[in-house]
Amino acid sequence: MPKFRTLVSLAALAVAANPLAAQTPEDVAAAALEATPVWDGHNDVPIQLRARFANMINAFDFADTLDTAEGERAAMHSDLTRLSRGKVGAQFWSVYVSASLPEPEAVQATIEQIDVTKRLIARNQGRLQLALTADDVEQAIAKGRIASLMGMEGGHSIGNSLAVLRQMYDLGARYMTLTHGRTLDWADSATDAPRHDGLNAFGMDVVREMNRIGMLVDLSHVSEAAMHDALDAARAPVIFSHSGARAINGHLRNVPDSVLRRLPLNGGVVMVVALPWFLNEDLRQHAADEAAEKARLEALFPGAPDEVEARMAKWDAENREPVSTISDMADHIDHIRNVAGIDAIGIGGDYDGMPHGPVGMEDVSGYPALFAELARRGYSQEDLEKISMRNMMRVMREAEVFAASQEGVAPVEYPVGAPRDEEG
Repeated sequence: MPKFRTLVSLAALAVAANPLAAQTPEDVAAAALEATPVWDGHNDVPIQLRARFANMINAFDFADTLDTAEGERAAMHSDLTRLSRGKVGAQFWSVYVSASLPEPEAVQATIEQIDVTKRLIARNQGRLQLALTADDVEQAIAKGRIASLMGMEGGHSIGNSLAVLRQMYDLGARYMTLTHGRTLDWADSATDAPRHDGLNAFGMDVVREMNRIGMLVDLSHVSEAAMHDALDAARAPVIFSHSGARAINGHLRNVPDSVLRRLPLNGGVVMVVALPWFLNEDLRQHAADEAAEKARLEALFPGAPDEVEARMAKWDAENREPVSTISDMADHIDHIRNVAGIDAIGIGGDYDGMPHGPVGMEDVSGYPALFAELARRGYSQEDLEKISMRNMMRVMREAEVFAASQEGVAPVEYPVGAPRDEEG
């Protein structure tokens, strides 16, 4: 039995032998996170390294990044000290690059992000360990290191090529979000005009090929129709690496109930995001009202930016921004449990890819507070262990088992240079 599983079993026996040790919500949460630390589905440290340091990290100190604030740019949300406080045991580092890049440039930039992520891991090998398999995750945690995996955020990173997809897997990418904010030649984004009513024929083949090689299909950022098409094609569990429940917050980035109801059959998980504007509906509405007011003022006072700024300041003072809290994030988890079940829940913070997290979870150190809130709501230690890691571990193992069953199955092929936006 791997050491990780032994430690988990011993922790469970210790709690069972001493029931008084886990009476408070904080104690239940602490016991769960000691047994199974958080496997977080999405962290954007790599794009911070690109934006802040142009990937020049030989002198970068990842132990403490609180000193990285500069001008209007806030300090990073993540560092080794706060990841430890947050009880993070496994992390998908996003190798995201902008979807606005021409796709050949996006492919190169993604490779550069894989490179900088691997270099960050190597520079901190006493605390981080590259993980490519579920067994690697267990082994890293058993050594007291954060298992470090990589995920691509957006199909623009493969440049319409299954060959590039396969090579990205060989470089270490273990999931791909099918789209980011832009609709592709083969997949509709949740936040861009649709062109395919979901996925076209090539998009369906992308899902099949990802299943064949063992790369997780990530459906955050894709349209509702694309979610359903991907579930139709998938033969291994899917993930939503950083999304909420649309019934709680209506942002189109969140997962609708029509999709949540299909997850138990697929076995997939929604790794619940911490981004406040995806969590709190009042905050989302306020942001829309603010944008509308700014557009109205700019139309009324063209060429008078000082007037627009002064009137916007007055509007802001009279329309205070709502606050998102840990309770909002727990509400999304409650809803997903009610619709899809406890086995369909994970955690995908999106730290360093958003302005800040909800109050009490502003950075990666806040996960114990979330788990204590869930314990207060009646989640058992077993439930919390599923949410923190066990569900994601199951998903990855099932994807690996399916890929192993495909040994000998030929790769999906397309002629070099053939268009990918044709239907049929």
